[in-house]
Amino acid sequence: MAEEKKARVRKAETVRERNEKATKKAEVDANKVKKQPIRKAAGVVIKPLSPLKVLARPFQVRPVRFVFRWLGRILLPRYFRNSFKELRQVTWTTRRQTWKLTFAVLIFAIVFGFLVTITDYGLDKVIKRIVLR
Repeated sequence: MAEEKKARVRKAETVRERNEKATKKAEVDANKVKKQPIRKAAGVVIKPLSPLKVLARPFQVRPVRFVFRWLGRILLPRYFRNSFKELRQVTWTTRRQTWKLTFAVLIFAIVFGFLVTITDYGLDKVIKRIVLR
């Protein structure tokens, strides 16, 4: 007698699993996208300056960097050094997010200004009726 083969039922992916997978993929894509435009822009800026590499040579030598590092520690207060370190850790918004947030602020300001105008007009009428009567 022939053995019956059982069909394997594939487990359905849950919403949580799909979201986690999409989040991981988005993070990987975001990391790739961030680095490319910066490298391209840096290449465009550095190319015309390539003849000036000769002037930068003394600063690439280790003892010179050591001396300038100590001068920086002496001349720059700790506040500025720590501020610069914090700025390098900041995650900046994308251009699209910046525009969305800008429009949200503008719309909020317009709506809030409209509400203040209506309230001011209404209170003006009420005060004129009650006090100036």
